[in-house]
Amino acid sequence: MAHPIPEVDDTTSELCEQARLALIRDVLERVGDKWSVVVICQLGDTTRRFNELRRMSEPITQRMLSATLRGLERDGLVTRTVHDTKPPRVDYALTARGLSLLGILRSLGGWAEDNCAGILESRTEFDAR
Repeated sequence: MAHPIPEVDDTTSELCEQARLALIRDVLERVGDKWSVVVICQLGDTTRRFNELRRMSEPITQRMLSATLRGLERDGLVTRTVHDTKPPRVDYALTARGLSLLGILRSLGGWAEDNCAGILESRTEFDAR
């Protein structure tokens, strides 16, 4: 037996659109976060352990790294693998989605490098006003 398709009125449609836009803003906030960018770039195309990421991402705190990794894992950008060893070993790696974002972040980094001299010049001119 087929279920009837509920009618979508303008109010429901507007709420769906608002929810979609809120999700997009949330995703952009996550991937634009300072520590998320650092962690994604540090993972690159390899697997790393927590303390290795922490050392590479100085001056991040243990608490901030944990929160960042949890958020990235929740969004499907990072995988967390726990190995049954003594002491326990936990590895982090980018997912396919995370790797696709890594390419974008590398391009953005290249853009920043290509434009940093001009940006510095613009800042100097602006501050001199």
